[in-house]
Amino acid sequence: MTGSDAAPQIDTSRPHPARVYDWWLGGKDNYPVDEELARRILAVDGTVVRGARANRRFMHRAVRTAAEAGIRQFLDIGTGIPTEPNLHQVAQETAPESKVVYADNDPIVLRHAEALLRGTAEGSTDYVHADVRDIDTLLARAAESLDLAQPVALSLVALTHYLGDETDGDDVHGLLQQYVAALAPGSYLILSQVTPDLNPEAIAKAAGAFRAGGTPFYPRPITEFQRFFEGLELLGPGVIPVTGWRPEAEDVAAQAEGIVPVYAGVARKP
Repeated sequence: MTGSDAAPQIDTSRPHPARVYDWWLGGKDNYPVDEELARRILAVDGTVVRGARANRRFMHRAVRTAAEAGIRQFLDIGTGIPTEPNLHQVAQETAPESKVVYADNDPIVLRHAEALLRGTAEGSTDYVHADVRDIDTLLARAAESLDLAQPVALSLVALTHYLGDETDGDDVHGLLQQYVAALAPGSYLILSQVTPDLNPEAIAKAAGAFRAGGTPFYPRPITEFQRFFEGLELLGPGVIPVTGWRPEAEDVAAQAEGIVPVYAGVARKP
């Protein structure tokens, strides 16, 4: 495990997106402040629980797709609190020799890193405690386990809607471009992002609840989400609502529950 030697303190006075997400998934690694915000958002946007579950299933399908295409290295940024099956379990089920690095900046994820590191004997798993904005540090630590001269599947599932644009001081599109530029040809980019396109009123209320809780939140329309894939080769079916990306039986059944205002896409670097 790479990162700071001294584990940072967990701030339980403010909600954290990873712990709110954990509550929506039925997890136990959250605090009252996280549950309060999770319930408040659920009250104004009834899609969030199925959205969280749909995101997890999309990650599973996308990772299997990359592994079946021959990718043997995975970098998952914005890992969140472990929920089985984790990304490394999906990748190593297809290819036991896969190498996986998780990265997150939440101390509670650091506390659970041991669970993330239980992989196959043939492969490897590692955890980097770093912020997505600190590109140089994150990639340098990831390179201790991964060979960045070889293709990598870079996963940022349900993360970009917590990062702002240039006017907000983040420049999320520029950030993603720097990560993609650091990847070898043949690498994959796996993304999902909350959108206002499919349920604008509810998403506006959810974004307001997040911001009132101290968490910046930036839903994006399809044109802004598509920009993340500029210069890359989108895999079929392209950018699409998350439940429709190469759906399996469980996803088809879930579509009957109603819309999920999240876009997803996977692309290959030529």
